[in-house]
Order: sequence, then structure tokens, then C-alpha cells
Amino acid sequence: MEIMKIAVLGIVIALLAGMSVAAFCTTSVGAQEVTTVKVFHAGSLAVPLDEAESQFEALHPNVDVQRESMGSVKAVRQITDVGKIGDVLASADYSLIPSMMYPEYADWYVRFATNDMVLAYNPEKSMYADEVTPDNWYEILRRDGVIFAFSNPNLDPCGYRSPMVMQLAELYYNDPRIFDDLVLNNTAITISEDADGTFLITVPEDPTANTEKVNIRPKSVELVAFVEEGGLDYAFEYRSVAVQHNLSFVDLPEQIDLSKVEYADTYKKVKIQTADGKTKTGKPIVYGMTVPTNAENPDMGLEFVKFVIGESGQQIFAGMGQPPIVPPEGSGNVPEELKGLVQLEPVEPTPTPSLAPTPTPTLTPKEPGFEAGFAIAGILAIAYLALRRRKEN
Repeated sequence: MEIMKIAVLGIVIALLAGMSVAAFCTTSVGAQEVTTVKVFHAGSLAVPLDEAESQFEALHPNVDVQRESMGSVKAVRQITDVGKIGDVLASADYSLIPSMMYPEYADWYVRFATNDMVLAYNPEKSMYADEVTPDNWYEILRRDGVIFAFSNPNLDPCGYRSPMVMQLAELYYNDPRIFDDLVLNNTAITISEDADGTFLITVPEDPTANTEKVNIRPKSVELVAFVEEGGLDYAFEYRSVAVQHNLSFVDLPEQIDLSKVEYADTYKKVKIQTADGKTKTGKPIVYGMTVPTNAENPDMGLEFVKFVIGESGQQIFAGMGQPPIVPPEGSGNVPEELKGLVQLEPVEPTPTPSLAPTPTPTLTPKEPGFEAGFAIAGILAIAYLALRRRKEN
């Protein structure tokens, strides 16, 4: 009878254990069903990445892409300074990745899209909208009552590119008062000219000033609503943002809109130093993307990058006024999974080491130290025990 009770008890325990294991496994499987991919990205990427998110999640039903849109500098700082974990970082200025994230938070990036600067406006509500052209836009901005805006140069690449455009306009239109009248007199931003003919724009921590002429906001996409509602007459934006929000815009000359590699030598005549002490040089607008080294889901983050830079992503960007780079260009320690999709940047050859014979160092015998003495003592102890055992036998 006792044996029977023990057997029954054993069966009950086994069943309970099996149910617990099954419940645990079910919970574990359920918890793994949805993988989160966290993306920090430039505000100007919000619309195309929204579409990319929808298509990517349709291909990966168990993936939830969670995006946070902000100025590119701020997006990078979420990872490097704030301590947040991101699986993908996408910047409106690819150079922010190596300059702010290397080597601790990233060691590669891909350049995947371009853009150019325009002056956006509302044809129904902006002052002098019926008069503005690529030849007189700076004269329109000078007029009394006209309010224009750009984003904060300390937080957003579109923000530091806007003053660059206005300084380049001085050179293009041969009008030395454009930057002074538009920026210097209405903000806390200053400028100096070097002996070599280049210009350095300096941005303080707070670039705003006590003026109603210029409105400075954290990121460029925030200005869209103000232009749409008539709170602003004009705003410096990326072409893609204006197209995606159905805003009219002045198509600025290529010599000043930061769009063409052919004018790279002209663009680099203007530099801007932000409040963190870092200097950016004018150059064609190119977007970059990477998977941070501390990503929580790097594999799926890499899959999202592959989608964005692949054919489907290229179609999304092309349809939204933001030309994709085909093929995308890779730099740094590009993952093997991407090497078939990108054009790799040439790697500088490693200097050949000197072939001069290396002198053989003369070895000086060392006196036995503690370790040697300890080993000798051990050997003697073993010998003593062996002799003693022999005598006893």
C-alpha cells in the first residue's frame, strides 16, 4: 500500500513539474514572438522611414519597428550621451557617425541618400509669395514684416546648413550684406573671414536673439506646421521635406544648395562651429546609417538597414523627393551581410613594416626567486616522503 501511495505521489509531482515546464516554455515562446527594433533618426527621414517601417513589418510580422524622430545631432547623443539603446541610427549628415560615434558606439556606416536645401513657403499665406524667385529670395527675406526660420544649428544638420547657404549666397550673388542682414543682425550667430578667403560661422549655446525676424526651432520638420498655418513666411528646409508636405519652395541655385559634388570646392569655403566646439565644413548633403555597437537586436537592426538601402527602400526615397544613392556606399568595418549591396570605400594600405633586422636582446640570467625556491622545497618534500615510506616498509 505504501508503495502504491509513493508511486501515485511521484506521478502527481511529475505531472505538476511537466505543467510548470510547459507553462514556462509557452511564456518564453510568447515573449520571443515580437522583436523590437529601435530606430533613432533625423526628422527629415520621418516620412520615408514611416513607409519603410510599414513595408518592413509586413515582411516581418513578428517585428515592431519603433522610431524616434529628432535632429541628427540629438539622435546620436541619445546613444552616446543619454545612454539609450538603439538598433539603428540614421543621420542627415553621414559624417556625424564617425565624428561622434567612432570607435565606441560604431565602426561602420553606409551613405544611402542625398538631398538639397530649399526655401519653403505657403503660396496662399506667405508674404510676397507671388514675387519670390531664385534670383530675389534674399531680398524678400530682408523686407519689413517678413518672418523666416531655420532649425537649431547645435541640434540639427539642416540648422547648420542654413547659415552656410546664406553665406554662400553672398558669394554667388556678389552681395556682401546677405549674411549680415539675415543672420548676424537677427540672431546670436557670428561670422569671421580667414585670410584664405574661407568663412567661419560660430554658433553659441543659445543662437536665438531678441528679434521677431528669425525663428529658430530644434528641428527643421517642426517649421513645416508654422509655414502651413501662416505663422512663418519662409523656412529653410530640405527639398524632400517640402515635397513630402506639399509646400511650395524656391529652388535655390546648385552653387549654394549643397546638392552637387561638382561644387564641393565652393561649399567648403564655409565652415560652422557649433556650441560643442566641433566644426563642420560645407559639403554635399549625404545621409548615413549604422547599427550601433551596443544595439540590443543588432541582427534585426541590420535587416532594417538592408531593407532601407535595398531596392524597396530606394523606391520609397525616390518617390518622396529624396534621391537614393545607388549603389549605397559603405565605409569602415562594414558587416559581411551588406558587402554585396554596397560599394565599399577603398581602404588605405597598411604601411609595410621595416625589414631591417631586429637586434636580438641579450638575456641576463635571473637569480632564483620565490617561485623557484618554492618548487625546490616541494621536490625535497616529495623525496623525503618517499624515503620515509621506503624505511617503513
